[in-house]
Amino acid sequence: MLKYQLALFYFAFKIATCSCNPEKVKGLENYRSQSKISKIGKLDIQVDESSGLARAENDTYWTNNDSGGSNKLFKINKTGNVIDSLEVLQSQNKDWEELAKDDKGNIYIGDFGNNGNSRKDLIIYKVNNQTTEEIRFQYQDQINFPASKKNFDCEAFFWFKGQLHLFSKSREENNKVTKHYMLPDAAGNYTISPENEFPLEQQVTAADISPDQQTFILLTYGKLLFFGIENETIDFKNPLACIKTKRKQTEAVIFDSNESILFTNEQRELFQIKLDHKVVLNN
Repeated sequence: MLKYQLALFYFAFKIATCSCNPEKVKGLENYRSQSKISKIGKLDIQVDESSGLARAENDTYWTNNDSGGSNKLFKINKTGNVIDSLEVLQSQNKDWEELAKDDKGNIYIGDFGNNGNSRKDLIIYKVNNQTTEEIRFQYQDQINFPASKKNFDCEAFFWFKGQLHLFSKSREENNKVTKHYMLPDAAGNYTISPENEFPLEQQVTAADISPDQQTFILLTYGKLLFFGIENETIDFKNPLACIKTKRKQTEAVIFDSNESILFTNEQRELFQIKLDHKVVLNN
């Protein structure tokens, strides 16, 4: 247990100091040297605060605007052009922060942005064509509104085997961690507790899982963090790599394939990371 805690602390410290030095983290050297970040597009003016990405079809993707935008999803291509839109009925964009998609084609919209750590109306919309269901939830470990410890904001989640996995965005000045929560992908009202947590100075702004379901990633302002998945369990026990992005206010990310990743920033830029190989479980 102590060895595991020390390993987590060591990896988190290297991320926090923004080193990402290849000689410091196992498996990082080849991964960084074989990775290339390219700007591939500019988002249409309709998408002025891209905050989420989800797969559509034929190299197209759904994205959304941040808080206060319309209750629409925009379908974009790899140059950033909007080629379609979908109005999400029976919903409102209070603070849409992230998108996810399951293996049945349902899209999940995370209306759980909580900058002030005071919301009691956290909700995820489950959308299939013109049908919208509501997944409402509250944090079991939040007692005060607003919270005294500001770690109940969320901008990152993905779907995995019937569960939605959420990662908090800490606004604490000291001792920052990202907390991992789970809740079912079915309509209802849930109280969720932290499953595990990871010390991390950077604020987590997006997340996704690889198509082969072997790796998940967390995007921050400046970095992309990779974790291996073992025994179909989402946790932080197998950190794989850290790649510097440093592309302004990055808030949406998606695996385009096991070897390719797309991400956007709120300055309407669209980027691609190409990897010569996928992350392997080499720890």
